Order: sequence, then structure tokens, then C-alpha cells
Amino acid sequence: MSCELLFVVWNPDEIAFRIGSFGFRWYSLCWLIGLLLAYYIVKKLYKDQKIKDEYFDPLFIYCFMGILIGARLGHCLFYEPDYFLSSFDHIIEMFLPIHKMTDGTWKFTGYEGLASHGGTLGLMIALYLYYRRTHVSLWQVLDNIAIATPVTACFIRLGNLMNSEIIGKVTDMPWGFYFVQAGQDLAAQPRHPGQLYEAIAYFIFFFIGWYLYKKRPERVGTGFFFGLCLTLIFTARFFIEFTKINQVDFENSLPLDMGQLLSIPFIILGIYCMGRKVKSKK
Repeated sequence: MSCELLFVVWNPDEIAFRIGSFGFRWYSLCWLIGLLLAYYIVKKLYKDQKIKDEYFDPLFIYCFMGILIGARLGHCLFYEPDYFLSSFDHIIEMFLPIHKMTDGTWKFTGYEGLASHGGTLGLMIALYLYYRRTHVSLWQVLDNIAIATPVTACFIRLGNLMNSEIIGKVTDMPWGFYFVQAGQDLAAQPRHPGQLYEAIAYFIFFFIGWYLYKKRPERVGTGFFFGLCLTLIFTARFFIEFTKINQVDFENSLPLDMGQLLSIPFIILGIYCMGRKVKSKK
């Protein structure tokens, strides 16, 4: 059988379902599923560790806002600063899900561009603010969130796949995807489904973290799971980036792409957190 017959022609409808004239996109649905799964996982962890419900209730809001704001600012400042910092209208687009049209009107577009590195940094800042409010051990909070994070990351990448974005390089592997919606030039040849590679990796990482938690629950609060999450996710991201095309032109002059450069500090931080000496869990 020719490998050509095994290639995937990827051309999904970006709308998952409609309610009247409103269409709910697959990308938004994947984000929602990922966040809800993390919500219930962390709620179970809090219950296992006998942390009061009153401390859990505000956690979801802190996480949601931290990830969304961080991911949006990360994309705008890391990948397209020349555009978003060039005018006041573009700064508005950075913060609000709208775009100014050529005729001067504003159109709702949703947030077109979210960066996982920025989302991770935003989440870390949000969790620190949550800790300052609740005084739950910061390392305990970070470890609990880290156990659940790979699930959310998995569904975010599935959302990218449904959006036909973050396109891979040309491949002759039999699982290559023809990304029909990526434009005529990119759709002409089968490409690596880098989004799917990451989604599968993150799904596996969740079960690794969950297994280690069940084996050694006393490690929660030491920073081990936080470090494990950062190390696994961003190491995978670093190597999978080799299968992707550059997202913006300035990356062509870099020895590594922006995703790889931004992954290195998180990998170093993750290794440090896994190996840090903890005198007492208290």
C-alpha cells in the first residue's frame, strides 16, 4: 500500500456546535474541557489533603485569569511585539478579543494568538497571588496544580489541531497531515501534526504525575511535582519544536526558534525544583 493513502486530509469545521446564530468553536470547547478537568482533579487533591473548601473556591478564578492573560500577553510580546506595540488600537487588541477593520469598525474575533510559555508564567504569578490571599503553602499549591496541568495542556493542543494552527514541517511519514485550512502553500504537502505530538505527550505526562502522586503523596508540598511538570512538558516542547515551521519571520535568523528558547529557563527551573533540598514538609 502506498504511504500516500495513509496521509490524513485535515479539514474540520472550526465550529463544534451552534446555539441559534452563535457558533461555539472547537478551540474554545477544548480550552473549556481542559480547564474543567483540571478543576475536578485539583478539587480531589484538595479533598485528599484535607484542605478547606473555602481555600479551593477562588483557585479556579486565579488560574483561569492567570493563564488567559499570561498566554495572550506572551503571544503579543514574544511573537508579535512590532505589531501590538505599534499603535494604541493594537494595544487594545492585545487586551480585548476584537480587531479594528480597515473601514474603522471593530470586529469581535476572539483571542487570536495564545502562547503556552506566557500562560505558564501567568499561572505562576496567579498562584503566588492566591497564596498571598489564602496562605496555603505555596509549594503545595504549585504541586497540586502541576499534577493537573498536563491534562489542560493536552486539550489546548487538541484545540490548536482543530484550528489547523502551529503547522509542522513537510514529512514523508505515513501519518502526515494535509492541513487544508492552512492556506494553499502549506496545504500542498503532508506535514508533521506537531499539535498532536504534544497532546499525546502531555496526556502521558498526566498519568506519570498521577502515578507518582499515588505512590508518594507526601511529596506534595516539596516542589517535586511542580518541577516534574515543567521538566517533562518543556523538554517535550523543545524537541517537538524541531518538527514545526517557524511562526514568525524573525525566528528564521535564530539558532533555535522562540518556543525552544523560552522552554530552556522552564526546564532549568523544573530540574531545580525536583532536586531542591527540603528540610521539612511543613
